Amino acid sequence: MDRFLQAAIEEAKKGLAEGGIPIGSVLAIEGEIVGRGHNLRVQNGSAILHAEMTCLENAGRLTAGDYRRAVLYSTLSPCDMCSGAVLLYGIPKVVVGENRTFRGPEDYLRSRGVVLEICNDAECIRLMQEFVRARPQLWNEDIGA
Repeated sequence: MDRFLQAAIEEAKKGLAEGGIPIGSVLAIEGEIVGRGHNLRVQNGSAILHAEMTCLENAGRLTAGDYRRAVLYSTLSPCDMCSGAVLLYGIPKVVVGENRTFRGPEDYLRSRGVVLEICNDAECIRLMQEFVRARPQLWNEDIGA
């Protein structure tokens, strides 16, 4: 398995262990992780701290050139908000752990030139499906359902 996706899965597991939603993300530039994070909506009482947003925040200020060389890894297909951040910063590639539990605006990202690699990793799928079964109300809150 890709070491960056594995790092995102580790972040997802941290979130679950903290009582949150098991979604993790890392930002890599030229083979190095420059940011990592997990969904903190529950833990921080936040409306916006999805894994990708936390990851980007933890990466700190980067240049436009840095973002253009970056790859964002997420254990779950990014939602509209997180996809918007990908477009805003010009991140050219997103590696998605799985998109069976939830599928964000992948076609729109592609139409804007973003390369998506969908892994449908068994561990990512298991983490999300077990969580959705155990905490359906919390899951629906997270995706705005």
